[in-house]
Amino acid sequence: MRDQRVWREVNRRNRDWLRPWEATIPPPTPSGPIAHRPTYRQMVRHLRSEANAGRMLPFVIEYRGQLVGQLTVAGITWGSMCSGHVGYWVDQSVAGRGVMPTAVALVVDHCFRTVGLHRIEVCIRPENVPSRRVVEKLGFREEGLRPRYLHIDGAWRDHLVFALTAEEVPEGLLRRWQRARSRSTPHDNPA
Repeated sequence: MRDQRVWREVNRRNRDWLRPWEATIPPPTPSGPIAHRPTYRQMVRHLRSEANAGRMLPFVIEYRGQLVGQLTVAGITWGSMCSGHVGYWVDQSVAGRGVMPTAVALVVDHCFRTVGLHRIEVCIRPENVPSRRVVEKLGFREEGLRPRYLHIDGAWRDHLVFALTAEEVPEGLLRRWQRARSRSTPHDNPA
């Protein structure tokens, strides 16, 4: 709850940049309830409840001591599946600096090594080039298209599915990402 003021400010500042990619609540149907965007307090309560139930892992992303985004592992399924999907957003002011690939790599390693998940998916709108670059840099495999998968920016939108399994990154995703970065940039470029 203590991040509310900063979270709201970062989100407000990035509203136009994030709008084409953020989930929206579809309009109510004649028989359905009227849905509304949750308040910050409601969002935090929901994240905590889902985390306590073992269905979600919510994180904030910090860069140089400042809150710059959010990353959530949601839809965690146990049993014979042991999987989850990752969603994220980052402040436009730090985009392109390796912050998001590093955050995703850290979380995937945590999910595989500590939590015990076997598969992680990331679903991205085909037009979202910056987000697609994140998963491409990390070596996620593209698996296909999910038509009209999520309600985004006022309509049902197609998403590409990218995935990784634990066997694909035995050395850890962060280590693989750091190695790839060191080969592509001759100087030290902090994540």
